[in-house]
Amino acid sequence: MVKMLLAAAALLLVFIMGFRKSATDSDWPEYYGDGARSHYSPLQQIHAGNLDKLEIAWTYASGGADTVNGRTQIQCNPIIINGVLYGVSAGIQAFAVEAASGKEIWKTNLQENGGTLSRGVTYWADGNDKRIFFGAGRWLYALNAATGKLIDEFGEQGRIDLKTGIERPGSDEYITANTPNTIFKNLIITSGRLAEGETALLGDVRAFDTRTGKLVWTFHTIPKPGEPGYNTWSPGNPRERLGGANAWMGMAVDRPRGIVYVPTGSAAYDFYGGNRHGDNLYANCLLALDAATGKLLWHYQLVHHDVWDRDPPSPPNLLTITRNGRKVDVVTITTKQGHIFVFDRVSGKPVFPIEEKPFPQDGVAGEKVSPTQPIPSLPVPFTRQAFTEKDLSPFVADKDSLIQVIRKARTGMPYIPLTEKLTIFYPGTDGGAQWGGAATDPEGIMYVPAKEIPVYTTLIPRAEPKAKNGGGNSGKQLYNLYCAACHGADQKGNHDGSYPSLLQLGNRFKPAQAHEVLQKGRGMMPSFSHISQAERKAIVDFLFDKESAGNVAVSQKLAIPYQHTGYNRWYDRNGYPISAPPWGTLTAVDLNTGQHRWQVPLGEYPELTRKGIPPTGTDNYGGPLVTAGGIVFIAASRDEKIRAFDKQTGKILWESTLPAAGYATPCTYMVNGKQFVVIACGGGKLKTRSGDRYVAFALKSN
Repeated sequence: MVKMLLAAAALLLVFIMGFRKSATDSDWPEYYGDGARSHYSPLQQIHAGNLDKLEIAWTYASGGADTVNGRTQIQCNPIIINGVLYGVSAGIQAFAVEAASGKEIWKTNLQENGGTLSRGVTYWADGNDKRIFFGAGRWLYALNAATGKLIDEFGEQGRIDLKTGIERPGSDEYITANTPNTIFKNLIITSGRLAEGETALLGDVRAFDTRTGKLVWTFHTIPKPGEPGYNTWSPGNPRERLGGANAWMGMAVDRPRGIVYVPTGSAAYDFYGGNRHGDNLYANCLLALDAATGKLLWHYQLVHHDVWDRDPPSPPNLLTITRNGRKVDVVTITTKQGHIFVFDRVSGKPVFPIEEKPFPQDGVAGEKVSPTQPIPSLPVPFTRQAFTEKDLSPFVADKDSLIQVIRKARTGMPYIPLTEKLTIFYPGTDGGAQWGGAATDPEGIMYVPAKEIPVYTTLIPRAEPKAKNGGGNSGKQLYNLYCAACHGADQKGNHDGSYPSLLQLGNRFKPAQAHEVLQKGRGMMPSFSHISQAERKAIVDFLFDKESAGNVAVSQKLAIPYQHTGYNRWYDRNGYPISAPPWGTLTAVDLNTGQHRWQVPLGEYPELTRKGIPPTGTDNYGGPLVTAGGIVFIAASRDEKIRAFDKQTGKILWESTLPAAGYATPCTYMVNGKQFVVIACGGGKLKTRSGDRYVAFALKSN
């Protein structure tokens, strides 16, 4: 017993020593590096002159990868505090490892982790009280940073239920804090990802006490009667009827000023707003809130009355630029449409002019789209803004038939209202910019990855579900009602695998497993626990070719008369996007002037490169890391590589093949005088294999 106690004491001493920061250490203490979400590090041990000496220093198998179906991912940007790296596994468990070696210190074994995505964890400390906050499913957990054990005095036995307080009549139960939350003093400020249909929960922004888990303040993103913005919703009482307008993408915080900057998403349902006429504040906004109280300081709406799912995709960036000879502290936000909005951080005044430009008004019956949308004059967009037959790839298959389809489609500009006629989004529904966000450096330069792949869809009348006294519904009818918008009426899913094919589901799942996914959700898919068990059973029976008897009543009161026909990325029969390359880019934008410094393809299809076709770029997910060493590190591309670009020119200086695609954002830090670069290699998107590895790179030892 004495030996066991001595061993335990020695282990604890080793961990405590890990919290004593060496003079040669440098942390990565927050999501994307700091409260400004800059993705920037002042480290420069690794630089353009020694990248040839960069090698794998360690790997960590986090566990939980679905290597059979390829459906798990790791989108985590890990944090490093005093020599300890904290991250999230492919199986959505939090862990701590030694940052110098990758040796595991602890890993959770939470049973109610929601099976959802996670982009990382949040650290808070007050003296010896050091905590890791971890969002998994509907729960926000508080963990002891040294042991990974739940902190009982936080909430109910170490966790709070994020669904509590944002329910409304007819809402479902789906919420997950999949993006790390934001710390301000003793507050943890959060929102979450919600379902995007008409049963979505309310998207309120809330702050909880970091010690107790008690609610401190709430900002209503859909206003109550009498609150500012209420008159931008018609008919009235929108909080009784509508959900969404949630800050799923994360926030930035200016701690000296006490301001938290919160982007908000679209109101639900995403593609039809006939039941929410008006501009719909505070959906699709950048909000500046008093971080201590939640009071609104200023706002700017990026899209009025969004019916295109054009919510901002990533946290804002805070930086200082030089404009007209003076320094200006700014907040910037990138968009799926390929724009950058730049505002004075305190006043909210646009730094570059923004024009309200007219767009088409001819939507479906009941729809009233906004006559104008805000378009920045500068910075220059980092994606092309329109797609027509002239923009087809020079080596696209079936070109003549595609031209005929495009000529009949609604295309050629942004913000075209959806109708029953095929409509083309360009860039696609998820960007342009995506959740990986942009990096900024002290010189005022932004480095932003993007994709340029057309997406097509239509808005069709929803088949009226039958009431119980009308004979009920079959499993096929229920599938079309609840599932077809994502997985397609033909069950083929979409090209990148985000919404997978459900054909021959029995080859991959057992019926009990499909029931569990419907009940709990998984990956991009929300839980359908809000529909009845009979409905879920009928859907599963249909998917496993056991058609139900057609006597199942619909449990939800669904008011939206339309549904869209899916997020259809447009690829030719050879598997390549139909648009002219580049399909994925990395762009350096000088925010002092609003002009591009350079733009290069991000990723490649090796088989096309071997044919002599210059690198085309690929669809991509994940963000960049920029360092004082003059390097931009980024993985993100579907070719499973991480690359280092010269931040001055965009030239590729180094690349390395990963064990699975790195759909995440790298981080960098220094321990005992040695700089490391770490990337999570989870794969699982864009039909690439899933993995569970974290890979750390460092310079070869002499």
